[in-house]
Amino acid sequence: MNAVPRRPVLRALAAAALLLTATACESAVDAQTRSGGASAAPRAGGVAELGVNLDLVPANLFTNSNVSITTVVGLVYDTLVRYDRKSLTPAPRLATEWAATDGGRTLTLTLRQGVKFHTGRAFTSADVKFSLASYTDPKWNGQLASTAKVITAVDTPAPDQVVLHLEHPVGNLFDLLDTVPIIDSATAADIGTGKRFVGTGPFVFDAWRPNTDLRFTRNLDYWGGAPYLDGVHVRVIPDSQSLVAAVKSGQVQLARGVGYRDAESATAGGGVAAIPLEGAELQAYVGVNVTSPGLDDPRVRQAVAYALDKERIVKEVYRDKGYPVSLPWPRTSPAYDPQLDGRYRHDVAKAKALLAEYGRPVPEIPLAYVGNDQVAATTAQIVQNNLAEAGITVQLTPVDSTQFVKQLIGAQFPGLWATNHSWAQFTPSTLTVSAYPFNARRNSSHFSSPAYTAAAENAWQLPSGTGAEATAAYRELSQQLLDGTFLAEIAVVFEQIVVRDTLHGVDWSRRRELDLSKAFLA
Repeated sequence: MNAVPRRPVLRALAAAALLLTATACESAVDAQTRSGGASAAPRAGGVAELGVNLDLVPANLFTNSNVSITTVVGLVYDTLVRYDRKSLTPAPRLATEWAATDGGRTLTLTLRQGVKFHTGRAFTSADVKFSLASYTDPKWNGQLASTAKVITAVDTPAPDQVVLHLEHPVGNLFDLLDTVPIIDSATAADIGTGKRFVGTGPFVFDAWRPNTDLRFTRNLDYWGGAPYLDGVHVRVIPDSQSLVAAVKSGQVQLARGVGYRDAESATAGGGVAAIPLEGAELQAYVGVNVTSPGLDDPRVRQAVAYALDKERIVKEVYRDKGYPVSLPWPRTSPAYDPQLDGRYRHDVAKAKALLAEYGRPVPEIPLAYVGNDQVAATTAQIVQNNLAEAGITVQLTPVDSTQFVKQLIGAQFPGLWATNHSWAQFTPSTLTVSAYPFNARRNSSHFSSPAYTAAAENAWQLPSGTGAEATAAYRELSQQLLDGTFLAEIAVVFEQIVVRDTLHGVDWSRRRELDLSKAFLA
């Protein structure tokens, strides 16, 4: 649980964690400053201009499913704890200390005092209880809802104390506390419409104009200290070329959703840097509906995995900002196993042999992807060519981003789909009991296996997410993923933000939520 019951030790751990967080933030600031070629001292004032390629979808606010959502959550909301980007050790945020008892079935948290919502109302333990309950509501599609539902009761004995009672221990409890945004109960009904987003974070939401922009002003009462920036203006610029032009001309100081080739172009003239969001890895993959004709046979699914030219995709699409994998785990994960990860290397002959063993023609398969996403479109084209070489015909099916997310959550893809997934950078069990593509009890592929479900549950219900017992559990989980092949992993990749040298101090969470609380213009 990464917590101990003795209060003095907890305070020492909290102080050490805060120091680690501060060091991580300073590293991000230093990297950002170096990107501009000159050092700069923080100064107050100015509005940061950001550009994003996708508009906000308020109903998906708790899903981390696009760059506008992760930008809004990072600016407006806080969480109880925050992982740094180098380990799974939680650091204090709205919770300042915690202690596990009863074999991990009870967790007592002490809350930060003096914190206010943007409306001026004081933050209390009742808000933690409300936020955790809201996260389990199916309408929000929170991906860690299964872990949230393990909490059978939330006691609030004091305004600054919360006691969580769990049905059973889970090794990823702090993943949940790092993820759930603390929301304001009085205005929560306005979240789904986009009318209001009220949190305790460094910036106050002012307005959203659909398909146009979002505006935020600094929170003068922020518990972490008022931001340097007067505000943040986020422009929605769907066209990649226009987004690149905006950052190159200085109309925006930070752009999200820029293609990897476009990022190279944007940085070529100087004054602009492309910063990979390290510690917040994504995984490029091809999803498989195992009820689709042909794909219902594991030999055909394995043929798909062998057919993928992952090295080409990493080089041509992601411009070497990543590395090929057969499993979802980044190299920093406690589940990473280089021997298992090498299973599905590009091998067209092996793919053809598996299809020959299958012995029947594979019907033409639709391959869905986000049509206006340059990275997704190029990846889909390469996948189409790879599968054609092996003997599988694919029909490219572009869809808009909102519809794509709806199909992913609703398990509505008729054949294959190409996109990125997240959550493997957290405690490994989170991926297989939570994420839409992997959830052992209900996933986007319609894949079901008693052995996979047992492996997922076993890894999840360990009291700790690390250690020898956890490593053994993750190895079995990986073996089930390789055997089932209901997802064909391509590569671990990093989202890149493109930033001008006038904006400094940009930071981010493991979920790619922007942290501009210490950012400044210079």
